[in-house]
Amino acid sequence: MSFTKQNQNGVVFHTADAFTAAGGVAHGFATRLGGVSTGPYAQLNLGITRPDERDAVRENYRRFCAAIGADVNRLVMTHQVHEDEIRVASAADILPDLLDPIEYRVDGLVTDEPGLCLTIYYADCIPVLLYDPVRRAIAAVHSGWRGTSLGIAPKAVRKMAALYGSRPEDVLAAIGPGIGPCCFETHDDVPSALEDRLGPEVRPFCRPLDRPAGKFSVDLKGIIAWELRQAGLPAEHIDTLPLCTACHPELYWSHRKMGDQRGNHGAMIMLKP
Repeated sequence: MSFTKQNQNGVVFHTADAFTAAGGVAHGFATRLGGVSTGPYAQLNLGITRPDERDAVRENYRRFCAAIGADVNRLVMTHQVHEDEIRVASAADILPDLLDPIEYRVDGLVTDEPGLCLTIYYADCIPVLLYDPVRRAIAAVHSGWRGTSLGIAPKAVRKMAALYGSRPEDVLAAIGPGIGPCCFETHDDVPSALEDRLGPEVRPFCRPLDRPAGKFSVDLKGIIAWELRQAGLPAEHIDTLPLCTACHPELYWSHRKMGDQRGNHGAMIMLKP
């Protein structure tokens, strides 16, 4: 598996080659390029809670959905809280206006309904899209270090199996852009929390740094890929986009580097009718 950088009418995003080869889905991982927002939100801000111009955000959604081939009027979105709740998305979750408040608090969505576009957000935390082309089911999860420690990505795989009969060996996974081990430095609390919940196997993904003393470099994408292998996905069905959001300000916003003066990216996936 690999990824392809796309440019549709100036909207720049990445797609997973295995999803494209399997067919049947529209999907994409956004960069910050191709929208109409200005200031710290320039350009393609998809964050519905950011103090950006509302009409600009609506236009950004229109442009991104058009670029990836999704229906902007059929979005199901998340209000993310860094936990592991996954909602079964239905047409009832489509808001009259995409900027209306979201009543539920979830970090993941799953569905087998064609035409529903699952939408998650990131600006360092890791977006993960899942696709079962056999049973025709999809999921999208937001996996920061807390969600990763709770195993939200493999939880989505299990939910696809329970609800739709998906077999893990059929599921394709695309781990999108997010902060890399090059920039995700923490104290021991994060590696300890990960190890407490996931076991000692995650320690190789948490490398102690010589400087500054007492800090660790954490490879969240590596842990998520390991979790998905443990859940039964073949290694060749899991691909990771290596781009680090903190290293590439020309493409991405980074919460660690920019704080709250930034936009949000979106990752979307939709079963084609």
